[in-house]
Amino acid sequence: MSQNNEVMVIKNTSNLPQVIDENSLFSYFEKIKKFPVLTESEEVSLIREFKEKGDLTAAQKLITSHLRLAAKIALTYRRYGLPLADIVSEANIGLMQAVKKFDLDKKVRLATYAIWWIKAAINDYILRSWSLVKIGTVAAQKKLFYNLNRIKARLGIYENRELEPSVVKSIAKELVVDEKDVVEMNRRLGGDKSLNVAACDDSDEEKVDFVVDNRQNIEENLGRRQESAIKAKVLHDCLSKMDEREQYIIKNRMLTDSPSTLEEIGARFGISRERVRQIEKKSFEKLASLVKLELAQKMC
Repeated sequence: MSQNNEVMVIKNTSNLPQVIDENSLFSYFEKIKKFPVLTESEEVSLIREFKEKGDLTAAQKLITSHLRLAAKIALTYRRYGLPLADIVSEANIGLMQAVKKFDLDKKVRLATYAIWWIKAAINDYILRSWSLVKIGTVAAQKKLFYNLNRIKARLGIYENRELEPSVVKSIAKELVVDEKDVVEMNRRLGGDKSLNVAACDDSDEEKVDFVVDNRQNIEENLGRRQESAIKAKVLHDCLSKMDEREQYIIKNRMLTDSPSTLEEIGARFGISRERVRQIEKKSFEKLASLVKLELAQKMC
């Protein structure tokens, strides 16, 4: 198959359901439920049609039959404070990449292979959007980002809604931050519209039930632990490829619950606050590229 046809499978998505914004998510989930799940023989036949003949219709069938898988994975990232519509779109891009890269010599089903590409696309999006983690430069704001959802969960608050004044006061006191910062961070982290609402007035089913199977089993738990271990190793390996100053800044500015200030790091290395900021930006971009490359190599 030509390289042009490989590119077209990613770009030619006009016949696929589109995620426009948060308000269109439920409609999108309803649409992708209608695409049939392929049998193994059907899948093999379509893969051969696409790979050997460049049949884009076959590629589209492979993609649409796995859109529910992409959506299910995307929903596991909905607590990251990023727009869920964007996460779903990135998951679909990962799925398309998987279809483009897959070949029958891998001896696994397309879904097994696609999981890694979907997660890699979402992780890359989160890395590119890491500005959320870097809201402000003061330690109090960092502390809020890393701890607010944890405290809310402990208090039994799971909805994306305004916090009551008494709750705001309690959280601010616990984290030693201003109450206005608690309110602002809660609004920023509550960007996704909840899918944990009734699908319709006379139904006990929630919107999320149409996509996600909430049952857990040993295999899933083991898979999560293995994935976490892989991610930790990838991050460690990529950090080791950076110089000592870059590693220090990344670890003490981005990978800690109590990040150092620009002034503190500047004093350690004898450089200005602005210079630390510049190095931090370049170091993060370097780390993001290394992580993306490492994940891609592991999935090939």
